[in-house]
Amino acid sequence: MLDAGCGTGASTLALARRHREAFVVGVDKSRARLEVGQRALACADDVANALLLRCDLVDLWLLAARAGMRFERQYLLYPNPWPKPEYVMRRWPGHPVLPAILACGGALELRTNWDVYALEWAEALRVAGREACVELLIPDGLTPFEAKYAASGHRLWRVESP
Repeated sequence: MLDAGCGTGASTLALARRHREAFVVGVDKSRARLEVGQRALACADDVANALLLRCDLVDLWLLAARAGMRFERQYLLYPNPWPKPEYVMRRWPGHPVLPAILACGGALELRTNWDVYALEWAEALRVAGREACVELLIPDGLTPFEAKYAASGHRLWRVESP
């Protein structure tokens, strides 16, 4: 499983605990955030199925797709990336790397507090020939973002594609 843009790896750790049968790789480009996650992972005696990796996601997806690597599930849990309209091509559903993301296979789950981002994902998946379900999310503690935005009264969204 891939936890794309995992930040401190809190979500990676939670996913590893929820899916003990899977190997969960959390990827982020921030050294500082991953150092926090590495300390948490080192203290988590009950988790042996997780790895935090520092790299650029575009490179990871392109290389993984080229190598024929497939994920069982891909999680994109960052709530609201690149919110300005002129940045639409920087958001994953409008980014040139989208075909590589989809080529890496598996179910895809996005969580966000931004309905526009959820709808962009659903439309991009539809155009790519994949089903997508957009629904309100009841926070379940998977990410610190969910707790933060739920506490401040934001509606949260989930996009799932089998």
